[in-house]
Amino acid sequence: MPNIKTAKKRVRIAAEKTAINKVFKTRYRTMIRKMEQEPGEENLAIAMSAIDKAAKKGVLHKNNAARKKARLARILKAQQAAQ
Repeated sequence: MPNIKTAKKRVRIAAEKTAINKVFKTRYRTMIRKMEQEPGEENLAIAMSAIDKAAKKGVLHKNNAARKKARLARILKAQQAAQ
C-alpha cells in the first residue's frame, strides 16, 4: 500500500476503473457467446450494441470491436445460408 497521498488516490481510481471495465467486458463477452450459440437477428443486434458500448468506453479498441462485429455477422450469414 502506498504512503503518498496521490499514490493512494491513483490506487483507488484504478480499482474503480477496473470495476467499470469489468462490467462492460463481461457484458459484451456474454452477448457474443449467446450470439454464437443461438444465431439470430435479435441476438446480433444486442451483441453489436454491447460491443459498441465497450468500444465507446475504451474497453475495446475500435478496430478490435469492428473485427468482433464482422465475425458475428459472418456467423449469422453462414447460419442463414445453411437454412
